[in-house]
Amino acid sequence: MKSVNQNWRNFSGKIFQEPITEIVEKAIVRELSEGYKLKVCVGSDSQAYKSHIEYATAVVVLREGKGGFMFMKNLKGTKQIGIKERMLKEVTMSVEVAYAICNILDKHSVSLEVHADINTDAKFQSNVALKDAMGYILGMGFEFKAKPHAFASSSCADKVV
Repeated sequence: MKSVNQNWRNFSGKIFQEPITEIVEKAIVRELSEGYKLKVCVGSDSQAYKSHIEYATAVVVLREGKGGFMFMKNLKGTKQIGIKERMLKEVTMSVEVAYAICNILDKHSVSLEVHADINTDAKFQSNVALKDAMGYILGMGFEFKAKPHAFASSSCADKVV
C-alpha cells in the first residue's frame, strides 16, 4: 500500500520531530515528577473515502483522576481494502506503536492498553476482525480493549481521522 505519513503532534497542533519513543519518555518523566499515576492507551481508527483511506493513531496518556493528553499521527492510504483488512491494519498500527514504547513504560512502571475500534456486537461490520485482533494484541502481551471500552481508538483517534 502506498501511503503518506505525517509526524506525531499533540492535540494543540504542536508537531514533534522526534520518534514517539522520545516523545512518550519525556512526557512520562515530566508527569511522574508532578506526582501523577499514569496509564497509556494506544488506539487507531480509519475512515474510508472513494479515493483513499485515512488512518490515525493516538497515544493517550491518562493521569489517574486528573484527565490526560494525547499524541497523534495520521497516515493516508491510497488503496481501497475490505473492512476486515482495514480493521486489522488499524490494530497493526496500534501494536507497532505499543511495541515501540512498551520498554519505556515498563521502565517507569506505567501500564499499557491497546484499544481496537472493533465492535463486540456481531451485528456490526467491524466484528469480523474481533477474534483476529484480540488474538494478535493478547499474543503480543498487551492488554486488549474493544468497543465500548476502546476510547483511544473510537474517540481519540476518531477525532483526528
